[in-house]
Amino acid sequence: MSVTRTNPVQVSEVGGWDAETDVLIVGNGCAGASASIEAGRAGADVLVIDAAGGWGGATAMAGGSLYLGGGTPLQKACGIEDSQEAMYAFLKAATGPDPDEDKLAAYCEGSLEHFDWLAECGVPFEAKLWTEPSWEAPSGYGLMYTGGENAHPFNDIAAPAPRGHIPHMEGKRPGERSAGWVLMRHLVATAERAGVQTRYDTRAVRLVVDGGRVVGAEVASFGERYFLRARRGVVLSAGGFAANRSMLVQHSPRMLGNLLIGTDNDDGRGIRMGQAAGAAVRHMEAGQAAFPADPALLCRSLLLDARGRRFINEDTYPGRVGQAALFQQERQIFLLYDDAINEEVRQVAGYAVEPTWVSGSLAELEQRMGIAPGVLAGTVEEYNAGAVNGEDPLCRKSARWLKPLEPPYGVLDLRGAVFGVFTTGGLHTSPQGEVRDLEGEPIPGLFAAGRTTSGVPSWGYCSGTSLGDATFFGRRAGTSAASA
Repeated sequence: MSVTRTNPVQVSEVGGWDAETDVLIVGNGCAGASASIEAGRAGADVLVIDAAGGWGGATAMAGGSLYLGGGTPLQKACGIEDSQEAMYAFLKAATGPDPDEDKLAAYCEGSLEHFDWLAECGVPFEAKLWTEPSWEAPSGYGLMYTGGENAHPFNDIAAPAPRGHIPHMEGKRPGERSAGWVLMRHLVATAERAGVQTRYDTRAVRLVVDGGRVVGAEVASFGERYFLRARRGVVLSAGGFAANRSMLVQHSPRMLGNLLIGTDNDDGRGIRMGQAAGAAVRHMEAGQAAFPADPALLCRSLLLDARGRRFINEDTYPGRVGQAALFQQERQIFLLYDDAINEEVRQVAGYAVEPTWVSGSLAELEQRMGIAPGVLAGTVEEYNAGAVNGEDPLCRKSARWLKPLEPPYGVLDLRGAVFGVFTTGGLHTSPQGEVRDLEGEPIPGLFAAGRTTSGVPSWGYCSGTSLGDATFFGRRAGTSAASA
C-alpha cells in the first residue's frame, strides 16, 4: 500500500494499537505545541508526533511575530492605545475577502488573555517600538506595524496601532536566525511540563475511523507502519501545502516557481487526511507572498506594472504588495527610484540596491523596459506633481514617503523575480477547532489548527496572523479534543 494514500482506515481493519492516548496531535509547530499544552493541562494524556527529527516546523524558521492587540501590556508599555473594536475592524478589512467573522471576533476578544498566556509560557517581549519599514525588527524591539495599519486604505477604516508582538532574541539575523525559534523553545518546554509525550521522525499517513468518528491514525516511522489510538480526538496541525506541487497546480498555480517559506513537510498531508475523512476546505487558492525587495526601498519608490503604471500604495504592508504583485500582476513589475532614495535606503538598511538600469532619460528607460513611449514619463510627472504638495491622489501613499523623483533614475527589473510564499487555505474549522464537514457540521473526534486550516488570514495577510492564529486556535483545538 502506497504511503501517499490518505483514505481513512476502518477500525475493523486495525489488528492492534502500538500505543494509546487521549489526544493525538499531528505536527509540533506552534499550533501543535499550543494544542498539546492545553490538552495536557485539561488532564488528558497527550502524544505529539512530527515527521521531522525535532520540534519547530515552519514556526522555528519564522520571524516570530504574533498579531495581538486591544491594549496588551506590551502596547501600553510602548505608549500605544488600541481597542478590540479597532483590531476587529482592521482585520476584517485586511484579511478579506470573505474572512471568518466568528474566528475574528473570538481572536480579538481573546487577544489580551492570549498575550498573558504566552507570557506565562515564558515567551519574552521587549517594550520598544520599531517604526521603520522592514520584514523584521532588530533585536531589542518587541512591537511593530505588521499589516499596513497606518497606510491606505486601513488608516481610514480603524485607528492605526502596531500589533506585531515579537519575542525577544539576541543576535537576530533575519532570514537566518529569527525569533520563531524562541517562541517554539518556550512552548515546547511548557508542553513538557504539562506531561506531553512526543515521537519524532513519525509521519501521519491516514486517519482511523469508527463509523463517523475519528479514533486514531496510521503512522510511518523508519519504514515501519503502525497504528496509534486517540480515545478522545486527533488534532491536525501539520502545516500548509506550499511544498506539494500537485496541490499548488490544483489550487493555487500562481504560487508555482517561487521560494517556499516553510519546510519540506508542508506537503498538505494534514489537509488531505482531513478531506479524505469528509472535511470541507476554504480558500485553498490563498497564500502569502513576500515582496522580493527591501521594504525600506519599496515604500520610497514607485512600484510599476508591466505597462509602467502604479497599482498600489508602496507604503502598505509589503506582504500585501507581494500578494498584489503575484496574484494580480503575475510578477511583471518594476521599481523606479533615484539616487536620493538609494542613499536613504543605504542609511536605514545598511546597503544600497544595485538597479538593473540607470538613466537620466525616462524615454530611454521606457525602451529598456519595453513599455509604450510617454507612459513612464506620465507616471513620474503625475507622482511628482502630487509629491510637491505632500499628496498622492492616485494611490494615497503617506506624505512621509512622498518626494519628487529626480534624474538620474534607477529601475529594478523584478519581472519573474522569486517571491517567498506559503499557503493560507486549509480545512474549514469552527472557532473551537472542530473540523467541519461539507454540511458545516463537526466531524466527531477530529480537530485542527494552524496552516492546516483556513484561519484568521483567510485571504489577506498580515505578519503575525499565522503564529497568532496558530497558537490561539491551537489552544482551543487542544481543549476541545481533551473534552471530546
